[in-house]
Amino acid sequence: MLIRFNKPYGVLSQFTPEGKWRGLKDFITLPGVYVAGRLDADSEGLLLLTDDGQLQARIADPRFKMEKTYLTQVEGIADDAALQALCSGVMLNDGMTLPARARAAEAPAYLWERDPPIRVRQTKPTSWIELTIREGRNRQVRRMTAAVGLPTLRLVRTHIGPYSVQDLPLGTWQETELP
Repeated sequence: MLIRFNKPYGVLSQFTPEGKWRGLKDFITLPGVYVAGRLDADSEGLLLLTDDGQLQARIADPRFKMEKTYLTQVEGIADDAALQALCSGVMLNDGMTLPARARAAEAPAYLWERDPPIRVRQTKPTSWIELTIREGRNRQVRRMTAAVGLPTLRLVRTHIGPYSVQDLPLGTWQETELP
């Protein structure tokens, strides 16, 4: 079984809540399913869960190079130099990232409002970047955008491999076809 879940902001990628963060048990009551990969509590979007250990490893393990695509709203304007740097790979404190695919984007029509909303500064413009990576380092997308001078304000995972969050309302899940 493979489950797609549209994870809201403030929900951990685990069933048990911790501190101010809610857990998956508030949304998914199926027994025997486990998260395949993680998404930070302050990030939103697609999370996959499965009851198949081998499938879980194939989705989550960077050795299998399953692409993950994110929409990130950043503080500042994503210019060609920043996008090229993201595409070439960025030096982080734990080493160089693999090359990524990055392009300037618009917020898609299906994107939901975030609760709570992001902070907005009247003097700082924001822009959106679509970023596709094959790694899964801790807070990697946030660290990559910060490294090119564009701090992340909002991070939404839209795709994991062939799976998308596009038709899935926020806070809901759906069983989907196995790969």
